[in-house]
Amino acid sequence: MPGSALVTGAGRGFGREISKQLAARGYTVLATDVDPDAAAETARLVGGQSRRLDVRDPDAHRAAARAALELGPLEVWVNNAGVLRTRKVWEQDDDEIRLIADINLMGVIWGSRAAVEAMRGNGGQNMHVINLGSMSALTPVPGLSVYAATKHAVWGFTASMQGELMAAGVPIAMHVVCPDGADTDMTRERAEEPDSAIIWSGPRMLSAEEVATQVVGLLDSKKLLLGIPRRRAWAARLGALTGRAGLRVSERLRQQGERKRARG
Repeated sequence: MPGSALVTGAGRGFGREISKQLAARGYTVLATDVDPDAAAETARLVGGQSRRLDVRDPDAHRAAARAALELGPLEVWVNNAGVLRTRKVWEQDDDEIRLIADINLMGVIWGSRAAVEAMRGNGGQNMHVINLGSMSALTPVPGLSVYAATKHAVWGFTASMQGELMAAGVPIAMHVVCPDGADTDMTRERAEEPDSAIIWSGPRMLSAEEVATQVVGLLDSKKLLLGIPRRRAWAARLGALTGRAGLRVSERLRQQGERKRARG
């Protein structure tokens, strides 16, 4: 029987859908969110438990890990909580930049560390820490400089931590998931901002449900990096190698995204 799973940012979007699919696989889900009412609603939907968690607080992560262990052996931890702001870096004030970094990057670091501390005593082999990155982790994204920087860092952190776990003989699989633009509340809230247009530049907007399906599918895999869709991820990684030429392509993608967004 599967044990427990903890999901951050579980009150909506990817987090809620991931919680649903983990519950469908038999995990007892601890749904966490900075909004306790939203977390409680997710828990009600999946038959799990909920807890308020501000991912900027390392002690709160440790407390959440202890709560998850009370539900059963902690086998899955999904660091999903994140924020998106789409303005040029010189237009963002200090507090906004700090907020993005604290939630998108430090929240992942604190969560991953708490997960490993809690899981190492399990003695099991099927333990996973899944960190939500973004397609912007793989290539420069003008207009999302601070956001993209945090997602680049999530990818680097996750891969490096996996190496540390392997060297230490700790059987925990780390994963980072990098989805393309998705139709979620987080992106809809930025739909009127000019610098967000590049999010709409893909062939189509992903759904939270299809991203969640691939996230939960990683429990049957040792894959370190998952780009969704894969072809777009490979194009992003190749584009990152082209330097300034790639940045000119980014401007064309932004214009393409603007047209698609305008069409709805």
